[in-house]
Amino acid sequence: MLCNLPHSPSRTWYLGLVVAAIFSLVGCGAPSEPGANKQAAVQLDPTKLAADQTLVRGGGSEPESLDPHKISGTVESALLRDLLETLVIAAPDGGVRPGVAESWETADNQHYIFKLHKDAKWSNGDPVTAGDFVYSWRRLLDPATASPYAWYLVAGKLKNAKEISDGTRPPESLGVEALDPHTLKVSLEAPVPYFVAMLVHASTSPVHQATVEKHGDQWTRVGNFVGNGAFKLTEWVVNERIEYVKNELYWDAANVKLQKVRNLPIASPNAELKRYEAGEIDFAYSIPIEHIGRLREERGDEVKTTPYIGTYYYEFNTTRPPFDDARVRRALAYAIDREIMAYKVMGRGEEPAFHLTPSIVKGFEPPLTEWSQMTQNERVTTARELLTEAGYSEQNPLKFNLLYNTNDNHKKVAVAVTAMWKQAFGFVDVTLENQEWKTYLDTRANTDFDVARAGWIGDYNEPSTMLKLLLTGGGSNYAKYSNSSYDELFKKSARELDVAKRAEYYAQAEEILARDMPIAPIYQYVIQHMVKPHVGGYAADPLDNYYSKDMWIIEH
Repeated sequence: MLCNLPHSPSRTWYLGLVVAAIFSLVGCGAPSEPGANKQAAVQLDPTKLAADQTLVRGGGSEPESLDPHKISGTVESALLRDLLETLVIAAPDGGVRPGVAESWETADNQHYIFKLHKDAKWSNGDPVTAGDFVYSWRRLLDPATASPYAWYLVAGKLKNAKEISDGTRPPESLGVEALDPHTLKVSLEAPVPYFVAMLVHASTSPVHQATVEKHGDQWTRVGNFVGNGAFKLTEWVVNERIEYVKNELYWDAANVKLQKVRNLPIASPNAELKRYEAGEIDFAYSIPIEHIGRLREERGDEVKTTPYIGTYYYEFNTTRPPFDDARVRRALAYAIDREIMAYKVMGRGEEPAFHLTPSIVKGFEPPLTEWSQMTQNERVTTARELLTEAGYSEQNPLKFNLLYNTNDNHKKVAVAVTAMWKQAFGFVDVTLENQEWKTYLDTRANTDFDVARAGWIGDYNEPSTMLKLLLTGGGSNYAKYSNSSYDELFKKSARELDVAKRAEYYAQAEEILARDMPIAPIYQYVIQHMVKPHVGGYAADPLDNYYSKDMWIIEH
């Protein structure tokens, strides 16, 4: 990975163009002078609890659903980590700790036994049983559910999962069995050493069968919702707030300090920041990129930054001309200056991305692909040649729409990338199109776009969590990319128990993506939140799996 590209006058002018484009968006929201409002460090005693144990946090946007088998985004997962509980949950070090399962064991990484807490209960008082997981995982895979994450258990190699998802076997044939109310047996098609780590994901949450069958799609509404998490849903005002209170029936309720959590679905990071600085929010979901310098200067201890297993990228609709031509895809990808994007446009700790899998993922050695070893000037020169070869010129300009979901930061990235394309080619005409979160998800799922903003966050700490995204027919493969060699490498990696050999397969898969370029990786994410000094217990992990049950409000 190149960190220091040669300086050239043309690139300096190019950077000026991009920065000018970005700050034309900022207006009155531009950052104030650093240090102008620097706040003294606050010394609080974390052992002293405030009388009001209510956490107010930004939610990012309005969730598409609270049904764990109907969601696909991080916004929804953050809520469901509080309302539902999986067999295991994330630990701050990136590993796992007990959730509903108090223990688990395997002798061969192919057959697993989970022992459930005997005092685990649903919020209506019913016991949480192994049968609940059997029902829920079958429901996740059942084609009738149409879950965007049905592929997840297929990726986990559960016995018969693929056939069930394809509709050729009944859900009852899934390799999961309740040996007794508190013992769950899981059988895989082949050994998967990281299988337990996969179970942190919200899609593997249990749902209350009687509630789902009684209320159908309305089971997630307030008054209907029955969960097994540390909190229970009490209020949901669309586009305003989602509130839940401590679930006194939760198996570990004695160690839950918060009494209430209020989530505010604020799509604009600037609007969220204003409310945070006004004292209305304790925990901010995101930070506007143009304010990061000021906030580090004024509120350094409140800015929480951690490397993230996730990549920000643009995906090409490979089913729609001209993006069915790899030359066009590669040309647009090459013309994006990732150093400027990561260090200047974002500037929060992001790193340039030349592959889908982040460098911090365990078991991944980034391949030295040809394009990643070029200078940016060389990439732009090659990009021009590719687009000319594909038949585009001043007389035949390339025109397309760039889709992104409504968010200040996404708009800034889109404006910057568009400026880079225009500067690199001169004959590229891009129309920016923003949509609200739910509409944007539907548009991508229906493959009704040219180029779309996207981001993929790992579900566990292993390269397959990223590379499975682009498998042929994958539920989240909205680019509709298909390459049999790529698919075969993924299959071989799944069967390979030798870590070094598996890493070789992953590197080869990334090399195929570099040639086909179904997506244009832009930067590797960092986790970044604003957290008030009076919030205790927040601990970031590389997957951003934070739990309100671990937090509390300190006397202040």
